[in-house]
Amino acid sequence: QVQLVESGGALVQAGGSLRLSCAASGFIFSNKAMGWFRQAPGKERESVAAISWKGGSTVYADSVKGRFTISRDNAKNTVYLQMNSLKPEDTAVYYCARGRMSYIRDYDYWGQGTQVTVSS
Repeated sequence: QVQLVESGGALVQAGGSLRLSCAASGFIFSNKAMGWFRQAPGKERESVAAISWKGGSTVYADSVKGRFTISRDNAKNTVYLQMNSLKPEDTAVYYCARGRMSYIRDYDYWGQGTQVTVSS
């Protein structure tokens, strides 16, 4: 079965950095686009970043452009989210998601999430 396991969340001060990882299993990872989402308390889940199957195409939310970088290692079945210059408003549970297709479109599986807390 499809499994997505996030890690790397932590408490960090504003201006700091974190790298989230998502280990995937149960499917052919290199065939699927992948994405990162986040959900803050009282807010709807929002898309943060996405990457196509070979990594040639990436998409970012305006709020994280220039600060976050999504990448993937198909040999390790892992997708990453490098987060720099973190702000308190980045505080949320971060989820990785599997795309339905090889290109960036929509998603069909989500992980359990990892908490990121940015203190001011």
